[in-house]
Amino acid sequence: MPTRRKALALVAATALSTLAAAAAFAGDGQPVRIVVGFPPGASADAVARLVAQKMPDTLGAPVIVENKPGAAGRIAIEAVKNAAPDGRTVLVTPVAMMAVFPSVYKSLRYDPVKDFAPVSQLTTYQFAVAVGPRVPAKTLGELVSWAKTHPNQANFASPAAGSLPHFMGVMFAKAAGLDMVHVAFKGFAPAVSALIGGQVPMLFGVASDFSTLDKAGKLHVLATSGNKRSPLFPNVPTFNEAGYKIDANGWYAMYAPAGTPADKVGQLHKAVVAALNAPDVKARLESFGMEVAGTTPAELAKIQKEDTARWAPVVKASGFNPNE
Repeated sequence: MPTRRKALALVAATALSTLAAAAAFAGDGQPVRIVVGFPPGASADAVARLVAQKMPDTLGAPVIVENKPGAAGRIAIEAVKNAAPDGRTVLVTPVAMMAVFPSVYKSLRYDPVKDFAPVSQLTTYQFAVAVGPRVPAKTLGELVSWAKTHPNQANFASPAAGSLPHFMGVMFAKAAGLDMVHVAFKGFAPAVSALIGGQVPMLFGVASDFSTLDKAGKLHVLATSGNKRSPLFPNVPTFNEAGYKIDANGWYAMYAPAGTPADKVGQLHKAVVAALNAPDVKARLESFGMEVAGTTPAELAKIQKEDTARWAPVVKASGFNPNE
């Protein structure tokens, strides 16, 4: 009986601790703001809003999404950096801002490590390479062979200069021993139109963007970038499976300002994980071609560090030099 009483006491203490922490958010009725550096309708915004719908169930406080687009997401990042570290303001951002921009921009006004407290990686997603009718390749090996025998035609397209698909193309070219020219477009729509029209031979982009067109036979996805096959393309090998050492996922994650108390970060993390595991949220994210993550703060910090090291030499090799 004493053992059982101790167990019940521990359960009760844990429940009271959880309620007390939740009450810390609910006490004054102030909302938690999720700041997103992109306009409504963008992928980051969609992820943030899905999570925001469920977080109040755990926090006991309203959660709102605030869009602060501009400067490739940097306006939102600086706003959260300068916010009070009280757990009331957090950032939802893609991988580029926290692990790639330090290699791209010489004068960032934030430090991804020193200025933020990781909360959780929310979702991951894969990149892919597709060919259009101009290239008679059905496999990645055939694409490499075609590129080597047609060096003057072997360029690759991406939706934007300085984007992760741009750097994916650079990464692939190095792994395959190819010397390819990058062709940048202003968005995925014009890039894929050029691919289908035969103006460019191959296009790197987010895997989910290719799904409908691949099924319609208008283009052919040859490989995806994850460490396992994409659920959207179960019959398409990864770059690694095809013999090219590339493993690079995109992701979205949540951060709080540096100095946010550990208990507040813990409650935010708990609310995020509960939201991501809600069946309707998980199904919706999967329909976007994303996989739910829900990492711990420590795991997110490790992923961020690894991806910063992964992308730095690729950015350097690309020669990309933005106008800041």
